[in-house]
Amino acid sequence: MEPESLQTVFDSVFAAIGQVREAFTPQLTPREVGTITGVATGIATVSGLPGVGFDELVTFPGDVLGIAFNVDADEIGVVLLGEYWHLNAGDEVQRTGRVMDMAVGDGLLGRVINPLGQPLDGNGPVAPSKRLPVERPAAPIMDRAPVTVPLQTGIKVIDALIPVGRGQRELILGDRQTGKTAIAIDTILNQCGQNVLCVYCAIGQRASAVAKAVATLREKGALDYTVVVVTEGNDPPGLTYISPYAATSIAESFMEKGRDVLIVYDDLTHHARAYRELSLLLRRPPGREAFPGDIFYIHSRLLERATHLRKELGGGSLTALPIIETEAQDISAYIPTNLISITDGQIYLSPTLFELGSLPAVDVGKSVSRVGGKAQHAAYRVVAGDLKLAYAQFEELETFSRFGARLDKDTRKIIEHGRRIRACLKQPEFDPVSVPEQIAVLLALTAELFDSVPLDQMKDAEHALREAVADIPVEVRERLDTAEKLSDEDRETIIQIAGKALARFQPKPEPKAEPKPEAKAEPKGKSQTESKPELQPGTKPNANPEPKEKS
Repeated sequence: MEPESLQTVFDSVFAAIGQVREAFTPQLTPREVGTITGVATGIATVSGLPGVGFDELVTFPGDVLGIAFNVDADEIGVVLLGEYWHLNAGDEVQRTGRVMDMAVGDGLLGRVINPLGQPLDGNGPVAPSKRLPVERPAAPIMDRAPVTVPLQTGIKVIDALIPVGRGQRELILGDRQTGKTAIAIDTILNQCGQNVLCVYCAIGQRASAVAKAVATLREKGALDYTVVVVTEGNDPPGLTYISPYAATSIAESFMEKGRDVLIVYDDLTHHARAYRELSLLLRRPPGREAFPGDIFYIHSRLLERATHLRKELGGGSLTALPIIETEAQDISAYIPTNLISITDGQIYLSPTLFELGSLPAVDVGKSVSRVGGKAQHAAYRVVAGDLKLAYAQFEELETFSRFGARLDKDTRKIIEHGRRIRACLKQPEFDPVSVPEQIAVLLALTAELFDSVPLDQMKDAEHALREAVADIPVEVRERLDTAEKLSDEDRETIIQIAGKALARFQPKPEPKAEPKPEAKAEPKGKSQTESKPELQPGTKPNANPEPKEKS
């Protein structure tokens, strides 16, 4: 290239750069910066930041996030969402101008994440489609539709006596180690093939318990349609506080696409305690049991987001199963009564039944579903009413019979029938039962086909009956899900198949003993023979015995 042409190129480039430099006007971006004045367990107090808003995110050194919780005139109280051991008074704090949000989308299915959207399963970064605020207003009343479709848990005692509908909020409560998480995990496992997505939110749980639950979901193939949001017991209380709201935003993103979603909060007792800890550290006034005055509101605004949307809005639903831990079977404590009044029913697990081995340990008398009965399949309604009444009568009579009272034949029959009901309602963990199998077992119970089966053979008899369900005609099984009423013909068909399956468990009738031939009656004179005196050896009988003297 000639030197003149090269010089021309340089001149044109420098001229263009000069024009751009002259046209550029530097813009000043205002940035609010505050200062940490104090750090405590899970919180920090910050001075400055006069324009910060309530629930706004702020950033600390080391990319630690915090939520502005107390907005006072002189300082703000911030809830920390990460490790804070390196923070010190005097460190710089900056505003972000946005509220706490969560990554949502189909890319989260099958993943284990924390409330910040960070992966915990070691499978690389998550791939969200968008982000939603963790705190969102619940759907308006006019956008909601009635609960009409059942959510099958696969647990016989719940599906028959305490049914849950899609869009309902059903509380699970009981003492420690009574099987609350097991019911929730079984419900998630039963959604396989039901076109229901699941979100499992572990709040303040032990790492070993969470690992066991995730391993179970992965082993059974349920992790493919489940998102697991985890906060462990040693995480900051701020993470524990936001975790159920973050999980609900994930579930709402699926619901707004027209999907049916199930979310489990395990458990809200730890959530309430984390909020109490934060409130006391931030010097908020305590109330009953040292909880702040708005403890009811934080749970009501969370559970109010569970609903069933109208068809015009996609027809999606969000079913919530919150879990609460009671102490010494006291369901009238502060947090349990709050949740009972917020939800649409409760499933109470009794430690007494758990110790007796009656699993799942559902106390039918203290459990109720205020919504799900309208969404229950018609076939269940045929048997559920009689079954619940018979079981309630049995429990009262069984308690009465322990006093050693003599029982008549009818009472003994009710007790024996109730014992078969209790045996049939027992169910091992991770073994959900399909709808046709449940209806066959329950119909056999109401028809008293199990009453003659020995108690020690009830488990085998029920297993045989569940296997015989395959013999029910396909059209009959389809009508169990779709028909508005169980017809008499379908009922008889199921009872006949059940009777054949249980025939080999019926006790064999004892052979009747042959009657002994009766002895012929002898004449009256011969039968009453006079006793003759014995003769001594060497003596002769006296022909004329002397009459005895009369005294």
